[in-house]
Amino acid sequence: MNGGGDTINAIKQAHEFGLTPTQKLVAMLVFITDVGSIGLPTAQGLLLTSAFYWDMNDSTRAFAKRFAAAPGMASKVPTMHHAGVYSSTLAYLRAVAAIKSVDGVRVVAQMRAAPIEDALFGRVVVRVDGRAVHDMYLFQVKTPVESRGPWDDYELVAMIPAAEAFRPLAEGGCALVK
Repeated sequence: MNGGGDTINAIKQAHEFGLTPTQKLVAMLVFITDVGSIGLPTAQGLLLTSAFYWDMNDSTRAFAKRFAAAPGMASKVPTMHHAGVYSSTLAYLRAVAAIKSVDGVRVVAQMRAAPIEDALFGRVVVRVDGRAVHDMYLFQVKTPVESRGPWDDYELVAMIPAAEAFRPLAEGGCALVK
């Protein structure tokens, strides 16, 4: 259980010690850029969860194309954090436009009023505890032979419904939940 550079190093070391691909490695938090850093020959077979993959559907591919066209982003793809910041900012701006106010309490109430149909994450519900709840995905990193090109790294294994992907509201202990 680690993150960032420690995860990258642990996956590389597991490969060096011969633990992959005979045993499955599961990473709690890995970005597609981490997989790019590790390389498909070493990362192949790795299981990971993510809220977003650039190649999931037409909407995610269109977003990835716009992302790559931004200055300094050529040949890069967005991670789930890039997509999350983009989507949450759009949701905020849409709520502000709908109520014609930047009053935080009113904006958040507007965002909670109805599920958000997001182009990148699908149906998103903003709960009273502030958590944005949406489906998650279990992916497996492809082998070099399976990959059709740069950043074609993930194979979808399963969709995890929002209700199963996030801790239930009643179990969170949040002071906002009455």
